[in-house]
Amino acid sequence: MPSRRIRRAWVTAAAAASLAFTGLAAPAQAENAPRDAPDSTVQEPLATEAASSPFAATAWTSPGGAASPGDFTMSPGALNSETTTRVTRLDSVLPKSGVQNLLAGANRTVDPWCSRDPFGTAADPDIKYCLQSDDSTSREWVPQGFTGVSDAKDNELWGEAGNIQLFASYDGWDPGRETDPNPATGDCTAAELAADDACNQKGVRITFVQSRTNPATGSPEIKYRHVLLGWTYVNSADHVSFDGLHAAEYPIQKGVHAGGIVWYGNYLYVADTRNGLRVFDMRYIMDLDPDGIPSTHDAMGADTDGVKTTADVEDKTKVGRHDNVWYSFGYRYVMPQVAAWKFKATQSNPAGSYACVSTGAPKASYISLDRSTTPDRLLMGEYCRPASGYPSTGRIASFPVAALEGRSADVTAEGWANYLPLTNGGAQGAAAVGGTLYVNESKGTDEPGNLWRYRWSNGQLVQNGQAVKTARGAEDLYVERGTGRLWSLSEHRPGSAADCTSTRDASDPVGTDYCQRVLYGHKLSWLDGQP
Repeated sequence: MPSRRIRRAWVTAAAAASLAFTGLAAPAQAENAPRDAPDSTVQEPLATEAASSPFAATAWTSPGGAASPGDFTMSPGALNSETTTRVTRLDSVLPKSGVQNLLAGANRTVDPWCSRDPFGTAADPDIKYCLQSDDSTSREWVPQGFTGVSDAKDNELWGEAGNIQLFASYDGWDPGRETDPNPATGDCTAAELAADDACNQKGVRITFVQSRTNPATGSPEIKYRHVLLGWTYVNSADHVSFDGLHAAEYPIQKGVHAGGIVWYGNYLYVADTRNGLRVFDMRYIMDLDPDGIPSTHDAMGADTDGVKTTADVEDKTKVGRHDNVWYSFGYRYVMPQVAAWKFKATQSNPAGSYACVSTGAPKASYISLDRSTTPDRLLMGEYCRPASGYPSTGRIASFPVAALEGRSADVTAEGWANYLPLTNGGAQGAAAVGGTLYVNESKGTDEPGNLWRYRWSNGQLVQNGQAVKTARGAEDLYVERGTGRLWSLSEHRPGSAADCTSTRDASDPVGTDYCQRVLYGHKLSWLDGQP
């Protein structure tokens, strides 16, 4: 093979031009050129973009002040109908698994209350889940969004299954691609792509977690399983196929950041920072290893060509259909996108910057569900760091979540929007309960994060008490109503900064790693009792 850096071999000049314009990554090592390159490889949603310019004080009120709810209006994705057709076609080829079956075969184990301590000098949470060591320290997968069955169902049960939590992680490390300034060209060789699965951009995975009793031993356990999110397309051989999720967000991240997720009914909503929302359906979780034995390479169905196919979940370097074999970067389960929502206003937030404009389309940095109001609302907010000419601390607004299931008309924010009362910005997640807005502010790896409490007063968001110190790298927020807990997770890993290997104090000669990832929950009653 030539040693020069190459893009995926099938990309045509037209497709490459399209991808160069949008900054999107194309399906890794796809079997054939897409039948309709611009429509098949450019993933929804795509908000209208314009060059950014400082808005200074335009529409800016103050931290906590009112913002324009109209800027949050979202329109149905232009490819929603086509996406439905593709997913239906994929469903005729690949077998499905329900959430309960997926959890019954969960293959990874949570270690509650391990010694990992991202809290440092902050108070311990009410509960802490530690992921397996490879997930806790993975350079590739970075945890972000959080949701669960308490969002999904009013009774907090999925069938007979309760105690289900979900978190999202994005692929944040692609060896061989890190130094490339142009995401349209890539810099992995074909040999690197084939040899190193991390060289591929996998996009986003969702992790299902369940606390339960082991039916064989009667002992309590917490198990989890990863599911790859996918985007369907049709290639030049007229085969339906799928890729991981990608988006025009380079260099801030190399794909959809999944900074917030909400599970509501059958649907999973995933934040796509510069564009809006991606939508997935729990009824379409494809199972590429139904017998649970990876080495058997199970038989799959036939597409419209009538050719029988098989699946290979042992090969971690490919995704989609190749020579009548289905691959999924080694994941047993794949959940394809079924729809999208995109911002109606022009997106003009500066690329490559954490600064935010004060008007126009916001960033969908995180989302959460508020079931404490009628109707249930989906909250959406921005991660922003104020800069010269860009004073915004980040806006937040909410939508009636049921309106998002229609996909036939614009959905507007529910009559209010505010700038967050964070002088320095940095909101990583927000959740509302009974008139209180909880906001996680990350302080990076340097110190524990801040969990703020706010209330609305005369159209303003006002601080309610002092910041509660929480984990380093604190991310999205999720309210578990039955247990009265506010859940979050930490994103940092060992080696990401010197602080990540600091000891807690002199009496700890081995050192407690501050930055191994954990899921954790604070009691709402405890939080509300803090000064």
